[in-house]
Amino acid sequence: MHHQTIRFIRRGAIQTLDNVPPDRTLLDLLREDLACTGTKEGCGEGDCGACTVVLAEPHGDGLRFRAVNSCIRLAHSIDGMALWTVEDLAGSDGALHPAQEAMVRSHGSQCGFCTPGFVMSLFGMYQNHVVQGRTIDRALAQQELSGNLCRCTGYRPILDAAQAMARLPRADVAEGAVLAQLQQLARAPEPAAAGGGGPAATPAYLAPRTLDALLQARAQYPEAQVVAGCTDVGLWVTKQHRRFDQVLDVTRAAELRRIERYPHHVAIGAAVPLHDAYAALAQDRPQLQAFASRFAGLPVRNSGTLGGNVANGSPIGDSMPLLIALGTNVVLMSTRGHREMPLEALYTGYRSNVMAADELLAWIKVPLPVDGECARVYKISKRFDDDISAICLAVNLRIDGGRVVAASIGVGGVAATPVRARRAEAALTGVAWSAAAARQAGDALRSEFQPISDMRASAGYRSTVLGNLMHRFWLESQGMQAINLESFAPQGEAA
Repeated sequence: MHHQTIRFIRRGAIQTLDNVPPDRTLLDLLREDLACTGTKEGCGEGDCGACTVVLAEPHGDGLRFRAVNSCIRLAHSIDGMALWTVEDLAGSDGALHPAQEAMVRSHGSQCGFCTPGFVMSLFGMYQNHVVQGRTIDRALAQQELSGNLCRCTGYRPILDAAQAMARLPRADVAEGAVLAQLQQLARAPEPAAAGGGGPAATPAYLAPRTLDALLQARAQYPEAQVVAGCTDVGLWVTKQHRRFDQVLDVTRAAELRRIERYPHHVAIGAAVPLHDAYAALAQDRPQLQAFASRFAGLPVRNSGTLGGNVANGSPIGDSMPLLIALGTNVVLMSTRGHREMPLEALYTGYRSNVMAADELLAWIKVPLPVDGECARVYKISKRFDDDISAICLAVNLRIDGGRVVAASIGVGGVAATPVRARRAEAALTGVAWSAAAARQAGDALRSEFQPISDMRASAGYRSTVLGNLMHRFWLESQGMQAINLESFAPQGEAA
């Protein structure tokens, strides 16, 4: 196998790097190969945001900017994109970018270690909101900076800086020139999956641009490590020090980057970023918006994909309980054809599933809401934002005439896989929706699962919370919202 060349746009020019290993992270590439030490390594797991950089791709007639964690992003994944690091923002005359100047004026930096990451998240916000003529209010700033952690400032001056950027002299990216360069890279020939030169000519990083080519590569190289946004596989590299001789990236396949709407369901391609996937779900069910923002910080949601989260099958992954409760099906594909199944049937055990060696998860099909649907999802974690769940419960009831005519409940954090709570569903189906019914369902939830104790929560806590969440669901179904932290709105916007 041979290591390929990476080409991307930086500082207005096409940058080319040769012989990059398939499992090299973007952070290591920046710090060790390009000496861009402004990008910091904090946690090495996509949690703190110190390593944040901004990527851009063509989107309509312009560019779509995304802040991402470089510590768990594979370097090859930015091939054909535009990249900005904190060293790239100041003008040629040394004038600071509004994202930097606002941090200075608002006293948003103390020890400074987290500052480059915050500045890059602010730069992404600037491009996606200020440049587009949209206002950044306190709530938006808090939401989009939730993936950046700071131990010094208490966040208030950083939130002030986010709101202050629009009042500073405008700084524009030459989007037209960058877009032309990106289109030039897109027209370049795609590396062949295998060449006539024997095994040595086989690429170590495979990123086919079509679904057919992707499935052929999967069949030809079943031992290759499949990756999407790498928000989980990246941890295997940084924390477990695992090495991969060959990687198969699903995110370049154009078909899998689409969201398609049909009369009765929405089909989300496996390569759709989590941020976009949850936006599509919240379009049909607005009550999911708060959960979507809590799923992870924005840089993780910008990199990670819904398909990757589902295929990974972590018992504490937040997408699966929700999708199970909504009655989601998944479509598996190979060169032999495709098959469809309920999401909960995908898993056979801890991080194991029914997919054959030549199959890939391609589509996630989520039914649209129906009359009488009452759906909620609850994420319980030690930290409200940017944290992994101790437990996740999603409840979807269809109520007609005051009675539960259908119940679907998904749970995470209580078993080796994400699961359906069939006993609790049975306890609810056909009965009048009442406090007593919710209590019965809570008791059924507690008896159905035997969670473990770990660093995130004890078994007893998990069991107790499961039942309590059903009571909370009952109260919210009756219109009570003040019991929910998500109803809290940040006060005291900067003048």
